Amino acid sequence: MYITASSSASSALLRAASAYSRARLFPSSFRNLTPATPTSPSLVNHHRSLASAAVRPFHCSVPRWSQRLDWRSPFSLRAQIRTVNPIIERLERKFATMAAEHPFKAVLTSLPKPGGGEFGKFYSLPALNDPRIDKLPYSIRILLESAIRNCDNFQVKKEDVEKIIDWENTSPKQVEIPFKPARVLLQDFTGVPAVVDLACMRDAMNKLGSDTSKINPLVPVDLVIDHSVQVDVTRSENAVQANMELEFQRNKERFSFLKWGSTAFRNMLVVPPGSGIVHQVNLEYLGRVVFNTDGMLYPDSVVGTDSHTTMIDGLGVAGWGVGGIEAEAAMLGQPMSMVLPGVVGFKLSGKLRNGVTATDLVLTVTQMLRKHGVVGKFVEFYGDGMSELSLADRATIANMSPEYGATMGFFPVDHVTLQYLKLTGRSDEAVAMIESYLRANKMFVDYDEPQQERAYSSYLALDLAEVEPCISGPKRPHDRVPLKEMKADWNSCLNNKVSFKGFAVPKEAQNKVAKFLFHGHPAELKHGSVVIAAITSCTNTSNPTVMLGAGLVAKKACELGLQVKPWIKTSLAPGSGVVTKYLLQSGLQEYLNKQGFHIVGYGCTTCIGNSGELDESVASAIAENDIIASAVLSGNRNFEGRVHALTRANYLASPPLVVAYALAGTVDIDFDKEPIGTGKDGKSVYFKDIWPSTEEVAEAVQSSVLPDMFKSTYKAITKGNPMWNQLSVPSSTMYAWDPNSTYIHEPPYFKNMTLEPPGALGVKDAYCLLNFGDSITTDHISPAGSIHKDSPAAKYLLDRGVECKDFNSYGSRRGNDEVMARGTFANIRLVNKLLKGEVGPKTIHVPTAEKLYVFDAAMRYKEAGHDTIVLAGAEYGSGSSRDWAAKGPMLLGVKAVIAKSFERIHRSNLVGMGIIPLCFKSGEDPDSLGLTGHECYTIDLPSKVSEIRPGQDVTVMTDDGKSFTCTVRFDTEVELAYFNNGGILPYVIRNLIKQ
Repeated sequence: MYITASSSASSALLRAASAYSRARLFPSSFRNLTPATPTSPSLVNHHRSLASAAVRPFHCSVPRWSQRLDWRSPFSLRAQIRTVNPIIERLERKFATMAAEHPFKAVLTSLPKPGGGEFGKFYSLPALNDPRIDKLPYSIRILLESAIRNCDNFQVKKEDVEKIIDWENTSPKQVEIPFKPARVLLQDFTGVPAVVDLACMRDAMNKLGSDTSKINPLVPVDLVIDHSVQVDVTRSENAVQANMELEFQRNKERFSFLKWGSTAFRNMLVVPPGSGIVHQVNLEYLGRVVFNTDGMLYPDSVVGTDSHTTMIDGLGVAGWGVGGIEAEAAMLGQPMSMVLPGVVGFKLSGKLRNGVTATDLVLTVTQMLRKHGVVGKFVEFYGDGMSELSLADRATIANMSPEYGATMGFFPVDHVTLQYLKLTGRSDEAVAMIESYLRANKMFVDYDEPQQERAYSSYLALDLAEVEPCISGPKRPHDRVPLKEMKADWNSCLNNKVSFKGFAVPKEAQNKVAKFLFHGHPAELKHGSVVIAAITSCTNTSNPTVMLGAGLVAKKACELGLQVKPWIKTSLAPGSGVVTKYLLQSGLQEYLNKQGFHIVGYGCTTCIGNSGELDESVASAIAENDIIASAVLSGNRNFEGRVHALTRANYLASPPLVVAYALAGTVDIDFDKEPIGTGKDGKSVYFKDIWPSTEEVAEAVQSSVLPDMFKSTYKAITKGNPMWNQLSVPSSTMYAWDPNSTYIHEPPYFKNMTLEPPGALGVKDAYCLLNFGDSITTDHISPAGSIHKDSPAAKYLLDRGVECKDFNSYGSRRGNDEVMARGTFANIRLVNKLLKGEVGPKTIHVPTAEKLYVFDAAMRYKEAGHDTIVLAGAEYGSGSSRDWAAKGPMLLGVKAVIAKSFERIHRSNLVGMGIIPLCFKSGEDPDSLGLTGHECYTIDLPSKVSEIRPGQDVTVMTDDGKSFTCTVRFDTEVELAYFNNGGILPYVIRNLIKQ
């Protein structure tokens, strides 16, 4: 199966709600950090401060984002004035009792400072004197430390610690362990629905007469607003300001809601729009590497509601993407239940050849790991080649973990990490503390010392010298194409039948030329013509080497007289203000501007589909002539329909290659043999003439990337901007829902909710809403991009007076369930077998044989009292972790998804929303079983949840006499509890009310 391990939302809150009162008055985050003796002053103070934090009202009049007074210390924002409360005294008495109860009090150790005194206390892995620990991968040691530190024999048990120590034997058995991340990371697309859920949960608690303050984050939560800016204005010095003004016009309501959340919920930091991309800000600023919380030292770890949270793994911080539901569990300070993962050891040797980029490397690594099979596993990099990779190179590789399928792509901390921390302005004392702690706890790699051989589940190796320039596409990130083979590959794609590597263009139409006028000047497009060239995404904009490399390509092109065609939509969206500073310092931004790559904003932009509209003349030429137009972007995903509705071919490339392809104007080119263009001297200019050497790039990096740039950027990051600062929000802790809002709407999850769970509801005589093949992504299920003018969502907005120009995107309207339900399965590139080859967001309403929009068909089924199911192939739900890809189907009335395999996070999200995930048996699928989707389906599931076992087989029957066996993908007992309650959120509410 595609899934081999789980970090499930369905596991995250089991102990959370059932033990809430205990956790609320005595949170494990400080219960488990008691010292070996209660007389240690730093730790007693630690417990006092945490106790106060746990019970204080925490309603501040100052916006949370503006309180980071010391930019180098993300903790300083959270050091709030504590409210005196008699309960604190009782808690401190409880601490004194619990101090003697910690199962691992014997290994609580002092970490001395070199000049005297101590950094703090920590739970020492070496003090366990267990030789098995020396062989553990570094990534597993982080799980082990967390389990030891948080062990209370209730939420985290000694048996859990033993499972992790014995990883070499237990990981193949798919054992389950709890893990408590140190913090939670959100971006605004996924953060808005998470805050909506929290606000709605408060309302539910209030309506049912319970304590609303039970709904509050207990661990640090950082939310970076980066997903809302669109590329509306390009090729202009004023593009940043113009796009930000449009961003605020469209999203004022959402931004006000998030600003409200930063004051209504404690421990929540909101980084304002225009600051950068969440993962780059996390890498350069938010990442702690080691926490020092009032004298308790422990490794930084994070889960985020964006699948590319893994970028922080390049800094040696364990982090990965989860669904918003899982993140809400972690916010409440509760352990996530996860399957102890296998770890693939990836050995790197040698060094990259001249002119080869980190992007070429990550696309190569992605292809290797996809082939090897790493879904649900950690990948840990090691070897002599590590010294040849900068921290930014490592972060690029870690960023694309979702594309190669791993939970993490982990780079342990070494000297390169420490150098990066100093470069990005972390203080010398902080770096010294980080190094001392990690060395003392055997979590630091020193390649100058003999290396202890570590055990891995499997092994891969790559000589960096074998990596060659490449791009990836046209429809999937792991379809790597060596640059030298690109022309041949493109022509094969034109000829091949429609598939991930095919467009089925008839031979006679392959040389079609679409001539048109662009602002009064003659222009033309062919198949493969580049219409979007975007330097975008934290994957690459965090890496000075490739960013300055792009500037050097632009500079050489300008000097030779080459110019990007004016009808190509060019853009540059840095992941932080640091990029702008070093591009200006180097003098290269001037040349990027001359080629049309003006800075358009500080956010994800094109990488997530916020590419904005193409010029009307270009769009018409593509549509009227059925041109297979191309986008080339430095992003991490290129699924069809994601980048732009009119670019059917989308290629991932390094920033310098983005500039090169923009100059060429087509992907139908052999860079080795064909000229890119004609220079001002009338001579042909070739790829080699504009491509910088490794030495040229290194020199630019050395002279242009300076520590003060990071310091000045992040000192200012919490100041916001005038538009953000002018947002006025209420001080109420309960959100006042506006029924007329088209952005923020109270979801119906708790409507008519009863105190008793509904029980395990089976599926009887359900119609098939959709019948899919393989690789249906969350972009297909719940697109984040533009709202098509003829869609059900558009009709809903128009009926409420919203004009087409103000539709914004689906991603920006994730706080409104009415829009998102209508946007479910609304991707214009959806391939549904019920439509027999027709592509689009429609389906067949089986009882009447009518062709309807998916939403309209689903509503007709619901009105008639009919359940629905979805049939699918392999890798269902791959791509971004996206709650609405599960919430949307639930609101449409989908009761089960039957697929060959599921992506890890999406399966978890389905369970979290009460939808049954079922897997066909190996070798079977809808086609082999003769299923057409026109049948009615009954799933023979026991009516009592106590009679259902995780992973058991069930029989599925159709009304035309077919019968087949599927595996129920409830992977843990916790997930069964959620199913019994109709989903994770009702489960949490019911259990909190009981306390």
